Amino acid sequence: MPHLVIKPPAEHVEGQPILRPLPSRQCRAVGPFVFFDHMLATSYAPGDGVNIRQHPHIGLSTLTYLFEGALLHKDSLGSDQHVGPGDVSWMTAGKAIAHVERTPDDLRASGSRLHGLQVWLASPQRHEQGESHYSYHPEDQLPVSEALGVRIRLIAGAGFCLASPVPVLSPTLYAEVHMAAGSTLSIPDEHQERALYVLEGEGELEDEAVQPLTLLVLNAGETPTLLAQTDCHLVLLGGAPLDGPRRMNWNFVASHAKLIEQARSRWAARDWPTVPGETERIELPG
Repeated sequence: MPHLVIKPPAEHVEGQPILRPLPSRQCRAVGPFVFFDHMLATSYAPGDGVNIRQHPHIGLSTLTYLFEGALLHKDSLGSDQHVGPGDVSWMTAGKAIAHVERTPDDLRASGSRLHGLQVWLASPQRHEQGESHYSYHPEDQLPVSEALGVRIRLIAGAGFCLASPVPVLSPTLYAEVHMAAGSTLSIPDEHQERALYVLEGEGELEDEAVQPLTLLVLNAGETPTLLAQTDCHLVLLGGAPLDGPRRMNWNFVASHAKLIEQARSRWAARDWPTVPGETERIELPG
């Protein structure tokens, strides 16, 4: 059975070019992953950079993972963290959190490049109105395996006999994979829902062509083998299916419309936790 192939359109977020394969009309979620942004490699001139102003979240965890550049994460819990390549910035929103992400001042002054991923994972219903949490995991804390031309770094969750320290809330797979040309990777069925996103390179998955900048949703129960026809850089993501449908509205994810309505009203009324030292914010869209 052919795999579902999603080719995301190009978009921009606060000036940063992105590709967003999730959510799409063909697929709303893969395991807990309800949102997937590929921040395309972008050069910023001196004085320029990313500035995502203060904005709210509920019912999800955000995970930022960079290949180039750096971002400064600040949130309403008081977190103030420099995030570099290979690090994990993990924020669980719970019932209400606000945060900002921007290019650090030194890189804004000198000019910089940015390339990375940001994903949202819907929280299980028992956690979606829980307490907020932030944790930072430097590159050297993430487990790695390397054999026969394949290097796997477990960003979050568990898989390939590795387990990440990131405190995910449900069974999760999120791995960065580098494959040398000619190498193969058997993808186990450890998780019910899985997908792979190719950042660079070309391959073949059970005689099916794999192109860069596409998301392939794998069939449940299968253990396909990926052949790297060139050097490949990709991520694997997935996990257990969501415990019920999710609604998404702006920056809010919830299992019930009432929770989203309450969050929209609170943000509009400025009845929301604020990020220390921040005054600018993104207003509620109409």
